[in-house]
Amino acid sequence: MSDDESMRGSTAEDDLGHYEGDRNDDGERHGDGKATFRNGDTFEGSYEHGLRHGRGAYIWANGNAKYEGEYYRGKRNGAGRMYYPDGSMYEGNWNDNQRNGAGMYRYKNKDVYNGNWQNDARHGQGTYQYNSKAQKGTVFTGNWMNGKADGAGELVHGNSHRYQGSWQDDLIAGPGKYIFSFGAEQHGEYIPVEQDVEGIEDADEAINGNTISRWRAHKITPITVDAAQILDK
Repeated sequence: MSDDESMRGSTAEDDLGHYEGDRNDDGERHGDGKATFRNGDTFEGSYEHGLRHGRGAYIWANGNAKYEGEYYRGKRNGAGRMYYPDGSMYEGNWNDNQRNGAGMYRYKNKDVYNGNWQNDARHGQGTYQYNSKAQKGTVFTGNWMNGKADGAGELVHGNSHRYQGSWQDDLIAGPGKYIFSFGAEQHGEYIPVEQDVEGIEDADEAINGNTISRWRAHKITPITVDAAQILDK
């Protein structure tokens, strides 16, 4: 039920159910009211000409899901918070029932993404914080496209080191550098390699399907002024 298709809310004429609240002269739901739909879902909030419009709260009967926020002409539009059945939560902007604009998503594994969205996918600038035991302290900040890291970004591994470079289709690609907390930089590039990834354990290899991105070091230099300022923060 975490699929957004199941989170649209009841809209069909047959699902109008029971309504208590304000109506206009034409008998339409108009103003504040509460509706209980035939499938057990409920909505309490503002209506305009028969449609959810303004502030309201929609609770799904089939699962632990709830939306609190703004509606426009029957759809989630504007600022709102969605609690999903799997325990994940999104708080931010909506457009036509989809996550669009700035928003924060806390996933069921406790990872957190904070940034821009488009059509329910991470898109634009954003920060993804890993919170699993194995990746605690790892944070990616950079550009996203259609839900995947794509473009310039920075991957921070706790207090030990960070990587600055580019991503393509969720895979590290091209030139970049590692900045180490002991005061040195390693410059090089990630090269995509097609191969069987079973058994790969090298930390310098990023994996995407059957493609890995293998690090090729070119040189080690003293830390730059810009990198030093980053480490001091």
